[in-house]
Amino acid sequence: MHRYLGAVSARLECPVIRVGGIADHVHCLARQSRTITVAEWVKELKRASSQWAKTQSPSLVGFQWQAGYGAFSVSQSLSHKVEEYIEGQEGHHRTFDFQAEFRKLLDAHGVAYDERYVWD
Repeated sequence: MHRYLGAVSARLECPVIRVGGIADHVHCLARQSRTITVAEWVKELKRASSQWAKTQSPSLVGFQWQAGYGAFSVSQSLSHKVEEYIEGQEGHHRTFDFQAEFRKLLDAHGVAYDERYVWD
């Protein structure tokens, strides 16, 4: 899945720096093209990868991404820290589940949220 997401992102002129994650979510660090919005980029990543996943195994026929997503910008000078964070997902999630991780990211970036609308 990670390589496929990278290929789709490259086709959208958003070259991937790092893709990683665990079974219930994915992180994608990429350079944002000037020709596509973040919303359009995420929509196409989800659409294309969902279609692809469904062809990979009968057990994935019902695969779908959650409706929402989180998008955060990062300065190039801190990009290496995000790469390390993405690489360490398996170890990180021995102590934090996806929801705790997402809350932590939202809080760290000062994003107000309402629990009723964050989770599918």
